[in-house]
Amino acid sequence: MTGELPRRGPAGLASNAAVRRAFTVLTVGFVSGISLIIGEVALVSLAFSGQLAPYLSQGIGLILFGTAAACVVTGLRSGFAGAAAGPTMATMIALGVIGGSLTATGDELLPTMVALIVLGSVATAACCLFIERFRLANLVRFFPYPVSSGFVAGTGGLACLVALTLMGVRFEAEALASLFDPLVVTNWGVGVAYGLGLYFASRRWPSPLLMPGSFIAGAGLLHFGMARFGVSTQEAQDRGLLFAGISGSDLWPPMALDDATRIDWSAVGPQIPNILVLILVTLLCTALYIGGIELASGRELDWNREFGAVGLGSLAAGLGGAPPGTYVVPTSLRNLMLGAGVKSTSIAVAVVTASPLIFGDVLLTLVPVPLMGGVLLFTGVALIDQWLLKVRKRLPASDYAIILVIFVTILALGFLEGVAIGMLITILFFVVRLSRVDVVDATFSLREERSLRVRPIPDRAILRSEGPRVRGYRLRGYIFFGAGYPLADRLQASPGEEPRPACIVLDFKAVSGLDFSTVSAMCRFILAARRAGTQVVMSRAPATLEMELQRNLPPPVFGSVVFAPDDDQALEHCEDVLIASYQPPDDAEGGELSLLETVGADMERHLDRQVLFEELVGDLRDWLDTREHAEGDALLDVGESNDTLQLIIAGRASVFDAGGARRRQLGPGDAVEPRAPVAAPTAAASVVADEPCTTATLTAAALRLLEESDPKLTARLYRYLLSAGAGTAA
Repeated sequence: MTGELPRRGPAGLASNAAVRRAFTVLTVGFVSGISLIIGEVALVSLAFSGQLAPYLSQGIGLILFGTAAACVVTGLRSGFAGAAAGPTMATMIALGVIGGSLTATGDELLPTMVALIVLGSVATAACCLFIERFRLANLVRFFPYPVSSGFVAGTGGLACLVALTLMGVRFEAEALASLFDPLVVTNWGVGVAYGLGLYFASRRWPSPLLMPGSFIAGAGLLHFGMARFGVSTQEAQDRGLLFAGISGSDLWPPMALDDATRIDWSAVGPQIPNILVLILVTLLCTALYIGGIELASGRELDWNREFGAVGLGSLAAGLGGAPPGTYVVPTSLRNLMLGAGVKSTSIAVAVVTASPLIFGDVLLTLVPVPLMGGVLLFTGVALIDQWLLKVRKRLPASDYAIILVIFVTILALGFLEGVAIGMLITILFFVVRLSRVDVVDATFSLREERSLRVRPIPDRAILRSEGPRVRGYRLRGYIFFGAGYPLADRLQASPGEEPRPACIVLDFKAVSGLDFSTVSAMCRFILAARRAGTQVVMSRAPATLEMELQRNLPPPVFGSVVFAPDDDQALEHCEDVLIASYQPPDDAEGGELSLLETVGADMERHLDRQVLFEELVGDLRDWLDTREHAEGDALLDVGESNDTLQLIIAGRASVFDAGGARRRQLGPGDAVEPRAPVAAPTAAASVVADEPCTTATLTAAALRLLEESDPKLTARLYRYLLSAGAGTAA
């Protein structure tokens, strides 16, 4: 027996897998290609209608070439394998606006329209490639959800109107009387029934074969009926039931190079605003569709790369006279779901889509116009249902109102007006909502918050009693005119309240920025505070605010404003103001008695602690060394070996963290670092003398000898260091 045995082993399995993969790619590519042909051909009438209707065949050639070119180039460049691309409905509607307002006539009409299409495609490609080159995808990525939904819903609404027009429905008053003529009602009745039937069937049976299968079956039934009742192809074309192709003409190229001399350049200039709309809607669709592919596939894509892929695809389409294209989400996801998520699928889809360009428009003359309108109606109804009806339950009433306004505006005026009005309303809503957010995160007085500076006991008593005269406001967020004016009004009312504030502290630590309107409002507040004798203290104010205040305030007024680098220094300044301005009540003797009663308990605790400290230092005098430090000297530096205990006998010193922020102030009786030299080998903070200081030091070696020779004295030292009054630099 001769013949080759079936392949076994890894090589045979790999070969079989390759055959199956190739069969899947070809099958899915064929189905997706047919679906794209049907869908894209239905979109041609959006642009090539009215005065451009005689050139519908050339329009079909352009859009099929653009779809094939976009599938190949975008599919190979995209990070989503198996992607399909082509002109979108929104793009074709924007081209319809251009075609409907084009002033060129006669032999100049088609060349001028093609020139505008090329210009729009190349400009769109340039924008996409610019976004990829400078990684600007985030600038177009985050459209407000109501604007995106309104845009897509408006696209669906326009698609429905164009579908009805394609099926012979006219909305003029004189045309409504003929709406139910037998020929007219047959045309739109079949199309509406097919479009709605396709929509409801797709919800019940979501098969990728439903649309191409039903379209072919519907076309077959229509031709069977024509044959049954003796209706010729020419008669059906004359009645608008079949697409009237241009016999003997090629679908592509739409014109020869010599036709470029007939371009009416005077008609191109007025279309620049519409070309900008074309670019805008294509970019918006690209952003929406990339996000949709990410969401549906569960894959994270590089948006900059995807914009670059769309740009290259649009450039390839534009060089052939075709409109710009972007991702076709249903086809791309279908390829993935059917196991053909590879780049070769994009090539297969492109080959099938380009096949009518090779065989001409003979097959297109068999396409029923009502079914083309039905496909367009199906797409429009699906978009309206998804983006206008189903979102109602998920959105607040205000956001849904924006969607409705955009939807109606697009139907009445156009895409640019709809998106512009939607963005304007969204911005106004954003401003109103943001202005309702209180930019004052918290309020405080010197009773709740103090600086880290150690004060004498009488000063502490003054700050307790007079603390409410310092009012602080911790601000947050971006302060713009919507929130700046209410804030200024609130601050201006403070100097008139009781007790009259001596200082108002504004903490800008959590403020991300502010606009000039807020600066102007702050100037009014500062002037009002100066008239009332209240000092304004700003903590961590942005440098831009300080600069703008200096420009807009009189020098004496600006000079009265205190700018502190942090809230600790701001509070310390306010404490100094309160203490310096303190005046006892009118009954001086009674005021002094009241002050003594207030500070009596604190004074007693302080004296008890000082007695313990002085007794301890006296008993340790043989073990301690004394050091003198001038103002500004470092008692301890970050990272320094910390094997010596330092006790402050006189003077004051401040503890600063590694970032330079003051954490507390130390005074007589405090330990610079109570854990040294037992548990802190290196210093975690720095200590700097605020004034001339005297410290008593105990080295690690001396401490070990002390533990051995006098355990009781060592225990007293440790108890003192663990007491609540001991300072720490950590």
